[in-house]
Amino acid sequence: MRTPINEALIRHFRDLRDGVHGRATTREDKEHLFVTAVELLDPVARSVLDEFNADLLLGTGEVVASGVTRSKEGGLNAMWSLTWPEQRVSHVQPIAIVAHYGSGFHHPHLRGNTVGDWPMNIFDAADAGAQANILRVIAGGDAHNLVFQESYRLIPAVTQSADTAL
Repeated sequence: MRTPINEALIRHFRDLRDGVHGRATTREDKEHLFVTAVELLDPVARSVLDEFNADLLLGTGEVVASGVTRSKEGGLNAMWSLTWPEQRVSHVQPIAIVAHYGSGFHHPHLRGNTVGDWPMNIFDAADAGAQANILRVIAGGDAHNLVFQESYRLIPAVTQSADTAL
């Protein structure tokens, strides 16, 4: 039995081989699937970022979703951002989950603000739910990279519990 991650990769590679995304072949149909995928992914992305807010930011953060927007280049994007006071003061990017379908792309991908691409194969609610661990890795990678760029002082769970035994 394949792991969900390997299954997603195989589906992604087959789409590349076959020139499809799911069953869509035209850009218009693929964009429609992207919009639906963002709607399905929304509660999963919010839930994952809420976990980070509770655990790392001690509830001081705010999750903001952009909805689907069109880029200047003609691609589609959607972003879920987790912002918090220390991040805003430091002027670093928020922790983010980004869905993007570039104008020259064969199909859409997921990424963070500082973390690279992962295939976005979401066609129903089960597919969206199965992305939770991928979204956790993307958000965790962003958190790590932002601390690396700035300081551990960005993370309230570290600075506010310094006197608490771990």
